[in-house]
Order: sequence, then C-alpha cells, then structure tokens
Amino acid sequence: MPKYSFAAVGAGLLLVMLHSSLALSMPLNVVATLPILKEFAEQVGREHVQVTTLISGLESEHSYSPKPSDLKAIAQARLLLEIGLGLEVWVHGLVKNAGNPGLRVITTSQGISVIRESESDQDSPGNPHIWLDPENAKVMTRHIAKGLIEADPDHKGEYQANLDLYLHRLDESEKDLQRRVAPLQDRRVVTYHPAWPYFARRFGFDIVDNIIRQVGAEPSAAHLTRLAHRMKSEKIKVIVSEPQLNPKVAQVLAGETGARIVVLSPLPGGMKGTETYLAMLAYNITRLVEALQS
Repeated sequence: MPKYSFAAVGAGLLLVMLHSSLALSMPLNVVATLPILKEFAEQVGREHVQVTTLISGLESEHSYSPKPSDLKAIAQARLLLEIGLGLEVWVHGLVKNAGNPGLRVITTSQGISVIRESESDQDSPGNPHIWLDPENAKVMTRHIAKGLIEADPDHKGEYQANLDLYLHRLDESEKDLQRRVAPLQDRRVVTYHPAWPYFARRFGFDIVDNIIRQVGAEPSAAHLTRLAHRMKSEKIKVIVSEPQLNPKVAQVLAGETGARIVVLSPLPGGMKGTETYLAMLAYNITRLVEALQS
C-alpha cells in the first residue's frame, strides 16, 4: 500500500475520533414546558444537558400563548418534557408544527395516582398539579432520568448517580417539612383555584373549598356568598392565593370574612424565595404554617 494511503487512513480515523469526542462533549438539547421540569432535568443531567423552559414561572400554565421562539426550541430538541393530564394543551400544536422526527416526548405524569374532582368523574384526566407533592416529584424525576439515559447512554452512570442524590434530597426535605406541619391543630384553608390537592394530601391540609373551581371562569356571586357564610360560621381563617392570579376576589372575600390571605407559589421562581423546587416547598410550608398559627 502506498505511504499516502496510510496517511489518509490516519487522517480519517482522527476525524472520526474528533467527531465522536465532540458528540460526547455537546450537551443534550432538552425543552421543558414548565420550570419545575427544567429543574428536575438539570438536577439529573447537570453539565450534560442544556434545558430551555417555555414558561418562566410568571405566566399561567393553563392560558400560556406560545411564541415563535418556542417552536424553534422544540425543532432543535432531542427531548420534550411535559406534565400531561391536559395541563399544556398548547404544546401539542407546537410539536406538530416543529417537524422534528427525532424528538421524544416524556410525559412525567405517567404512573402517578391522580386526584379527580369526584369519584364519578373518571373521564377527567385528573388534576395536573402533581409536582406539588414531593413523592410525585420523585416519579417525575425518574421518568426524566430514564429519558436522558436512553437519549445519551454514554453518561448513564452520571445520570443515575445524580438521580440518586436528588431523590435523597427530596426525602430529607419532605421529612423536615412534615415535622414543621406536625404541631398544627387547624389545617383548614380555602384556595383560590384547585392547584393544591396533591400538596394538601401529602402534608395533611384540609381544602374546604375553592374560590374558582374551573380555570378561566369567574366565581358567581351566589358561590361567593355561600363561601363567605361558611368561612364565617366555621371560622376558617386562611385563603391561599397565588402570584399568577388576580388578587381582587380573594381580597374581597378576606374583607368579608376576616380571613388572612397567604400567597404561595405553585411553580419555582414565581416569587422571591422560591427559586428552586425545594426552596418553593419550604417557602409554601413556612408561610402556610405561620398563617394557620396566627
């Protein structure tokens, strides 16, 4: 074989090795519908993922209007992380229009025991605010880890180690929060909208009623009158509101009943002090315990 052939073969092998090295060093492109999913993905993927979130935490996930940049992000992604359960109704059109045949959608609500408004309402997908229970957060993070490992098996060991560490942190946080809640005698609250049943079930709060029962619908005067009467007669003293919602109705109800409004964040980054999932849980428990004890 001529000498130049050996040189050509060597150069070809070098190019292959460089290409492989670059592929290993490039972070996996991931899009998340909500900041909570972005955080879970980053906890598992660390430096091996680049995660874009479509919602920043200040918008309502129910009524979000996608932007052209969202379509571009999905077109370039390997994985799309969603909650499911009908929460992100706007995302399916984005996926269809992105024209990305290599995109894999990870629905993180799979396998979670969902809460429905009533036992007879089996046709409903269930309440989608599953992440507000840290036990559900573990399931969601495992789904994400599985998706990352399948898309990037070369870093399986790191993904698994990061997952185990984060699951341990979730365990420790939940134990601490349960200790904070334990002394409470009265755990009854009225919530602005039904975002909190998983949170309440995990930490033992009693949601007496919601100001609005369906997203986008204003409460009727009759409902507010009945709710105010019940709150006064049963001495329910806390209303849970959210930074993404118009505070006026809650303020009127609080003025009518003497109840205290406590603003909690259902998403990380929605308020100062809620920048991470664990910080958000701690913030919400701290503020709610303070309100119920006062």
